[in-house]
Amino acid sequence: MNVLLGVTGSIAAYKAAEITNRLTKMGHNVDVLLTESGSRFITPLTLQTLSKNKVYMDMFEEIVPSEVKHISLAKKADLVLIAPATANIIGKIAGGIADDFLSTVVMAAANHTPVYIAPAMNTNMYENPIVQENIEKLTRLGYHFIEPKASLLACGDLGKGALADVEDIIKTITEHEI
Repeated sequence: MNVLLGVTGSIAAYKAAEITNRLTKMGHNVDVLLTESGSRFITPLTLQTLSKNKVYMDMFEEIVPSEVKHISLAKKADLVLIAPATANIIGKIAGGIADDFLSTVVMAAANHTPVYIAPAMNTNMYENPIVQENIEKLTRLGYHFIEPKASLLACGDLGKGALADVEDIIKTITEHEI
């Protein structure tokens, strides 16, 4: 399975290394799309080493001049996973905004490729009515959500918003393979 893994700017971004490593060891190809904010929490080198693939961040980097990379990655993908997904990326996708590599690839892939979103954010952000409306809208449009768990969050708050367990994320997306 060709998995596109989107990694956004959440403290849970470090768990993307485990997701990448586990999927790669299971024999899946993982192409990582790292947002600018995500790169503040985990380095491209870590994800590149684990995936054995280039990590994509810059939509305008010419890798193969004859290839439109966000389109070719979208066509290649069997599944898109955004883990962790911030309120920002959820809002962008719900609003049809494609202003970075990840959001552009999702817009190109979503009509023919399943997209799984694993939110990770503070409880107050997750429970914000706007975020919940965006999640409901995307669910109606066929996007799949992997629910965050209740936990002691990095900010010290206790509540729902922590990234789902890596085991649950892997199980959810690999069951899609059927």
